[in-house]
Amino acid sequence: MCTLHLTTPGSNGASSAILVEGPSGYWLSIESVSEADKQIAKNSPVLTSHANVANVYPESLGYRIKRVLLGKPYVTEQLSGERLNRAIALGVLAPDCISSSAYGTEQILTQMTPYIGLAAFAMVVPIMFVIIGVLFVVTTSYLDVIKYYTTAGGSYVVARDNFGPKIAQIAAVALLIDYIVTVAVQCSAGTAALTSAVPGLVHYTLWITIAIVVILIYGNLRGLREAGSYFALPTYFYILMLSSTIIIGYYKKFTGTLHMIPQPLNSALVQGHLGQKGSGLLMGLAFITLMRAYANGGSSLTGLEAISNGVASFRRPESPNARKTLVWMASILAFLLLGTTLIASWTHALPYAIGTPTVVSQEVLDIFGSHGLGHYIFYVVQLATVLILYTGGNTSFNGFPFLANYVATDKYLPRQLTKRGHRLAFSNGILLLGAVSLTLIIVFNAQVNGLIALYAIGVFTGFTLAGAGMVARHLRERSGRWRFGVAMNAVSASVTAVVVLVFLVAKFKEGAWIIALVGPLMYVALIRLNKQYVREDKAFEAVSGRFATMRIRMNRVVIFVDNYDLATERALLYCVSLNAYSLRAVHFDIDPIVTKRLERSWGSPGTASANITLETVECDDRRVDRAALELVADVVRDPEVFCMVILPRRGFVSRLQRLLHDRTADAIAGAVMHVPRTAATIVPYRAVRKRLAEGDVQESPVGDEVVRGGLREDAHLEADLKLAERSSGAAPIGGLLERQHVEIAGRVRAMAINHEGEGHELRCVIADNTGSVTLVFQGRSNIPGIERGTRLLVRGTVTSLRREAVILNPQYEIVAAPPSDE
Repeated sequence: MCTLHLTTPGSNGASSAILVEGPSGYWLSIESVSEADKQIAKNSPVLTSHANVANVYPESLGYRIKRVLLGKPYVTEQLSGERLNRAIALGVLAPDCISSSAYGTEQILTQMTPYIGLAAFAMVVPIMFVIIGVLFVVTTSYLDVIKYYTTAGGSYVVARDNFGPKIAQIAAVALLIDYIVTVAVQCSAGTAALTSAVPGLVHYTLWITIAIVVILIYGNLRGLREAGSYFALPTYFYILMLSSTIIIGYYKKFTGTLHMIPQPLNSALVQGHLGQKGSGLLMGLAFITLMRAYANGGSSLTGLEAISNGVASFRRPESPNARKTLVWMASILAFLLLGTTLIASWTHALPYAIGTPTVVSQEVLDIFGSHGLGHYIFYVVQLATVLILYTGGNTSFNGFPFLANYVATDKYLPRQLTKRGHRLAFSNGILLLGAVSLTLIIVFNAQVNGLIALYAIGVFTGFTLAGAGMVARHLRERSGRWRFGVAMNAVSASVTAVVVLVFLVAKFKEGAWIIALVGPLMYVALIRLNKQYVREDKAFEAVSGRFATMRIRMNRVVIFVDNYDLATERALLYCVSLNAYSLRAVHFDIDPIVTKRLERSWGSPGTASANITLETVECDDRRVDRAALELVADVVRDPEVFCMVILPRRGFVSRLQRLLHDRTADAIAGAVMHVPRTAATIVPYRAVRKRLAEGDVQESPVGDEVVRGGLREDAHLEADLKLAERSSGAAPIGGLLERQHVEIAGRVRAMAINHEGEGHELRCVIADNTGSVTLVFQGRSNIPGIERGTRLLVRGTVTSLRREAVILNPQYEIVAAPPSDE
């Protein structure tokens, strides 16, 4: 491309003509240069340095406290994280699922030992085999889900895609409830494992559990999920220790050295007694009690959907890697569940009423012994159990906020749940999850036996909808092995639906009634929220021809004044600059003394009020906001009038001043916004606090000048370090001079395509920590490789167009592209 620059003087300034050779020939671009630009152009600094806002608007106390507690904020660019291989993904995504092996067997026994005593150990193994059968069916269904859905969202996305958003909200409610209960159950179970190792802490169970949840909330607000692979360590540590325990337990059983655990006092057992074996196939166990035991054991399958929810975090190809990981996770869970169940049946490890010592801890102590090296191994296994249970609780702090974000994006939850916080986490979702789970923990006194009744209903409902959704998909598309897909997913949906019914019936009195009540209420609330959002969107939809034109022929300005000070003076000057059809200065007479003082001050020579008439209006009931609304409404009775309301306001330095002054301007602005064809503008005027040499504090008005030379914080990402290494000789952008040929380096912060005139041009704002400058690529609408976040090394000549510092058609080098998941 060839570019020729010509400058011609004129009476009011100069014109810059730029002849550009484009792909379809030559075209001429003419930019008008004002006298102000000519003054800047004498090899002087151009407006490239950042404004220094530290003194004008310092960081608030709340933000400073947040920064101390949470650390330096993350930039949005850091959202693009490293994808996980299968080994790391298993460790990161599986804690919730695999950790359920620490309490699954115990929860079955708690329902049977009070009724049939030691005969429960003959029943627990068949029940666990049934549960493992359900595990196989659900795993097969989710292998199909992962094959077709490689985005996060799991059963919610499957239901939404196949049944529509309203049915998907059933999955949303179920999963949201499951995430909440998971935090309560996992953290309570972790504390039970801890107190099994250290019995002296039993009396502090509730406080320890609350403290753990608070730590998880705090850690996730700080961006704990960024620790990534570190969460894999507790998972593999637990798998290694518990698998070793099971294998050694098998060896001792087959060599005849595994002994039964001495039976504790009946008063320490669940319900304070041990039942007696009866007759018949169920050994005297009532069928409903059997269903309760099965329901409790079914909670072992929670967390199985984690792989489906996290498919997008896998390395490519995502689907095959996620499917293999799911098979490994299900296989490990089956091995651990069956192992702990068999050893419990051999050792007769009975569950305690207070939840500690746990059945697994009794097994470990029986296998390794309570003396010498075996005792130390016991503590190591308990440490592994505690870590994975607490880590399993933490997985909900990843899943819940993301699911809430998806549902809120679909407009079924408040939009505040879509906002990322200080460290890129969905902070509102984390706080909501933490608050509700803490409430559950306190209500149930951190007892797993009580919380388990709320567990698994949500996740099995999700399993049902995922299976049913895949059936609908296969019937609709009929491709590949669709008949097998229909059959397997239909079995999964049917089995899990039966499990949900069993949970509701068998555990209704023990707490499932809460889910039966809260679930439908949450569903109705989501539907109501969506209807509200849809109504709002429809009301504000910008449709061509609908309210597209306003018959505005005149603008009238009304300024409300209370007293005459610098804030009022500056607001009046602003009003005059608007060149409105009419300007009214209005004062509401509430206090006659204040009114007289204002009237005496008004119209002084040399002030902005000299040529403006002050209008004093009665306000008998002293409701200034209502009086302002009525006055403005009268102004716009004419359908061709638009009213601009100007409100002077003092800016306050301290919170004490906010208490000492009312917020009348805000109240008036909030009132007049309800009047059609009206806009309210608050014109603030601040004072800054200065400490004099003798120690006194003085407040003085802020001047008009915006101080330059401010420094912005660097992100120090890998791309920034690469740019710094490549551009060691680059000039700081904040110190550029007009007509200076420079080499600068920075990050593309903004992009725009200017379509004015015959041609078009791409404008890119490049910035470093000292300032910013606009790069203008004439005749281009896009440049491959340049996008927001790209790090550039640029060479060119600085010029000024329309009082804006620009570099026309610069040479550039792309040093680093913004990170992405590609």
